[in-house]
Amino acid sequence: MADCIRVPLLLFLMCILSSLHPIHGENNHIGKLAVNADNQPKPPGGVGPAAGVPVAAERIPGAGASLPRRRSTGWKLAEEGVCREDLTRLCPKHSWNNNLAVLECLQDKKEETEIAAECNHLLWNYKLNLTTDPKFESVAVEVCKTTISEIKECAAEELGKGYLVSCLVEHRGNISDYQCNQYITKMTTIVFSDYRLICGFMDQCREDINALRCGSISTGEKDIHSQGEVIACLEKGLVREAEEQPGAHPIKDDCKKSIMRVAELSSDDFHLDRYLYFACREDRERFCENTLAGEGRVYKCLFNHKFEEAMSERCREALTTRQKLIAQDYKVSYSLAKACKSDLRKHHCSADSNMPRAREARLSYLLLCLESAVHRGRVVSGECQGEMMDYRRMLMEDFSLSPEIVLHCRSEIEGHCSGLHRKGRTLHCLMRVGREDMGTIDKDCQKAVSRHLKPDQTDTHRPYQPNGPCESVIQTACKHIRSGDPMILSCLMEHLYTEKMVEDCEHRLLELQYFIARDWKLDPILYKKCQGDAARLCHTHGWNETSEMMPPGAIFSCLYRHAYRSVEQGRRLSRDCKVEVQRILHQRALDVKLDPELQRRCMTDLGKWCSEKTEAGQELECLQDHLEDLVSDCRDVVGNLTELESEDIQIEALLMQACEPVIQTYCHEVADNQINTGDLMECLVQNKHQKEMNEKCAVGVTHFQLIQIKDFRFSYKFKTACKEDVLKLCPNIKKKVDVVICLSTTVRNDTLQDAKEQRVSIKCRKQLRVEEVEMSEDIRLEPELYDSCKQDINRLCQNVAFGNAQVIECLKENKRQLTQRCHQRIFKLQENEMVDPELDYQLMRVCKHMIRRFCTESEGKNVLQCLKQNKNSELMDPKCKQMITKRQITQNTDYRLNPVLRKACKADIPKFCQPILNKATADSELEGQVISCLKLKYADQRLSPDCEAQIQVILQESALDYRLDPQLQIHCTQEISRLCPEEAAAQEQTGQVEECLKVNLLKIKQEGCKKEVLNMLKESKADIFVDPVLHTACALDIKHQCAAIPPGRGRQMSCLIEALQDKRVRLQPECKKRLQDRIDMWSYAAKVAPADGFSDLAMQVMTSPSKNYILTVIGAGVALLFMGGLLCGRITKRVTQELKDR
Repeated sequence: MADCIRVPLLLFLMCILSSLHPIHGENNHIGKLAVNADNQPKPPGGVGPAAGVPVAAERIPGAGASLPRRRSTGWKLAEEGVCREDLTRLCPKHSWNNNLAVLECLQDKKEETEIAAECNHLLWNYKLNLTTDPKFESVAVEVCKTTISEIKECAAEELGKGYLVSCLVEHRGNISDYQCNQYITKMTTIVFSDYRLICGFMDQCREDINALRCGSISTGEKDIHSQGEVIACLEKGLVREAEEQPGAHPIKDDCKKSIMRVAELSSDDFHLDRYLYFACREDRERFCENTLAGEGRVYKCLFNHKFEEAMSERCREALTTRQKLIAQDYKVSYSLAKACKSDLRKHHCSADSNMPRAREARLSYLLLCLESAVHRGRVVSGECQGEMMDYRRMLMEDFSLSPEIVLHCRSEIEGHCSGLHRKGRTLHCLMRVGREDMGTIDKDCQKAVSRHLKPDQTDTHRPYQPNGPCESVIQTACKHIRSGDPMILSCLMEHLYTEKMVEDCEHRLLELQYFIARDWKLDPILYKKCQGDAARLCHTHGWNETSEMMPPGAIFSCLYRHAYRSVEQGRRLSRDCKVEVQRILHQRALDVKLDPELQRRCMTDLGKWCSEKTEAGQELECLQDHLEDLVSDCRDVVGNLTELESEDIQIEALLMQACEPVIQTYCHEVADNQINTGDLMECLVQNKHQKEMNEKCAVGVTHFQLIQIKDFRFSYKFKTACKEDVLKLCPNIKKKVDVVICLSTTVRNDTLQDAKEQRVSIKCRKQLRVEEVEMSEDIRLEPELYDSCKQDINRLCQNVAFGNAQVIECLKENKRQLTQRCHQRIFKLQENEMVDPELDYQLMRVCKHMIRRFCTESEGKNVLQCLKQNKNSELMDPKCKQMITKRQITQNTDYRLNPVLRKACKADIPKFCQPILNKATADSELEGQVISCLKLKYADQRLSPDCEAQIQVILQESALDYRLDPQLQIHCTQEISRLCPEEAAAQEQTGQVEECLKVNLLKIKQEGCKKEVLNMLKESKADIFVDPVLHTACALDIKHQCAAIPPGRGRQMSCLIEALQDKRVRLQPECKKRLQDRIDMWSYAAKVAPADGFSDLAMQVMTSPSKNYILTVIGAGVALLFMGGLLCGRITKRVTQELKDR
């Protein structure tokens, strides 16, 4: 083709000289040559110059047969009659004396109905004759002398054959000399005015022109002056073939090359594309009036206004065809080819052995190559980057410029995106359809859209361009980032679902991220930071490498698998790459459709379980909630993602946004220094009930806690600390709650058995403690307990909020109304809490400050004991005191809930209270029966010292608060309401209710209550401390009269009774009165409650105030019997000696 084009271009160059008016006065050589062109003799039998060149006449038979001969010199086109009318009508008079000016005027003004056919024929013959005259080569040699020496290819051309001018036209982009450049530009303007002047074009495309009916190729039958319509028709046929449209005609390769070469050579000046020039003349004046012609400037200006309402459809169609040619071969864009020529060569963008030669010139391919160079930190000229940006935008604004999209997305466009052709709306429609319903868009179409986005590297048609949908967000949230920086996209994603985000921008971002997520190369920052890691760890090498074994989506999966490896596991990502991988994970967590693997594997489960979850982030939460119900593949990918979240909760971008106030107040240091530790989530859990915690954050944190219980791997710190212990001690256990129970049981057993070495490692024990405390905060974190009590919660605690262990506390308070299954679970929970009070969330929360004040030196298991000892301190917080009382009431309902008592009375309980144990059922309270039994034995002074000490404490506590005596509360509730309402309402915990019951003993009607009051009286005889009212009244007398007598076993009580009976001793009036009342009560008690047996009788005697008298009488009686026996002898019959001897 090159050799073929050279002849017409060379000959045609001469003709243009005469029309170079601006140069006329600047170069005398050009002026003279232009005059020579006008004064050339007319050929025999034809018009125009080039007389003596018979070749012209031979080549075009009959070319000038109808034209009369003119004078041999000074022949003018204006003098020809066949063109006079058209010339007078269309061309200014001052141009008539210049043949080339007339020629340019007539061809530029030409419309099919404007110029007469004979004039058309005359003009064509005139130009053909000019192209065959070698004299004009001397003009090029003269005008372009300097340029020819600079261009080696042209300097080597043989003169006299027309090749020189053709060479200069081909290299006109390298011509710096102004006069030579103008000369060559004018020449090309004339050359492209008729397709038959391009030697060989007709021969190579004859069959295709006929097949496509693009115009006549017969030079004698129909001489169409402009080749623009023919070339435009062929170009459209080429586009239809590339898009594989139905009925498209396959154009021959030689003709394809000719078409693209014509388009390439017309890329400099839009006048050279005759069809586009005539189609867009008015639009050029409307939109690009001040744009200078040359270097493709008018093309670019028209491209930028292509979708303006005022743009004519014919011009828009011509521009689209031109753009489609550029998309197939970047050289058709003069400005891009010129600006990026050296960069393309330097970065080997047209010599990739992996690409078929047919695709090397693709605009998208070349843009991707140059973008890749930029992302790798290579130098690409600013001018080239500017061109790249312009053509990125062009590709994004019109999907039809991508043959692959037109081919593979035809049905999707017709079904979902018809009527959205302009300004990139079709592409965004496809992106939206792909994001919203993955099954709607075909896989090939999805790949085509992804490839279409790839050259832009997410900088596409920019949702964040000025006046774009994201402009307002950029101005408020991302104004610190310079325009054009890819970090703008990351900034926008960080503000997704925030108050600063607008709806249109949100949709565009999600559409774009859907495709970016499926090819890691579409994220320029990720690609730049991680290409080395991808090559090292994921075995990718070339920037354009594709592989079925390692598709683009799998590369990112490979990267994030290595992102969270420990040092011991080795082969980790570089720091910069890891940061970018984490950034992408944060963005993907916003929407499951941004995670290709998750969406692919979980499509069925999403439809089954989560069809109603449409808000941001809800779909992933839904999948996590139904983890056990998911199919295996989906469960695995959701589990892996959840495991990553446990390590880096910042992946949960929506949660981080909601928790920002809490993080800034309580967790900012952890958040700033978080490096794969899980500390941030632990901090949020610990501060879940702070005032800065809003509802969204609390719900999110609780959700994450609920997800963690499904698998111990979902708790990063627990998994890291206890992984080896789990494998050794709890194999095959997966649920976190079961693992915690398993490990806790192991720790407790080792402790109770005084094992020499704990089987659970110390680091695991520490983390186990954290997990146990966290689980105690919300009943939902203990699935078995929650499932057992769900019915009771709905019935008894429906208005109680979860969290802060409030539901658990509600169930404890309504314990007697619970179903058996729930009751058993609550009892077991209380038993564990009493053994380890740190697991009692409510106690630890309410008494947190009191623990710091009174119990800093106490071990965790002794915290409740310490609080009980300081309960009546003036510094004790009332709320904490109330909570301690609740726990004391609970402990007194069953000895198993009091670990200290249980240990101290280990031998006494089965010895004295076995009948009660025999009647008891497992996991249900004994309602204080065992403790009541031990109290009675305490009064009988039959307990072991350790057990006696613990019962004494219980007696002293319950004497101050009747609620601590379960049996008394069960039997005397109605009597207390009837006889002692004021004392009960006061809740002063000073023993006034008990005193009221004792005083009103005779008024008590219920036998059960009367029996409990009598037991109280009996117990009080054993120790004065058990009777707080009496002890308070007699405190001074005890100090004076009984100071030397140790407390316990009724000794001080006996001392006071003896003092009362001793007339020499003067007791305090209140003490004397209270003590006398007690004696009367005991006497009454002895009457109404006789001894049950000899032991009880003996005990009553020993504890009786008249003990000495009774014992004296009993002793005297025994002595009399003994003496009588001695004096009276044996009453039985004597036996003789003989009988004895037998």
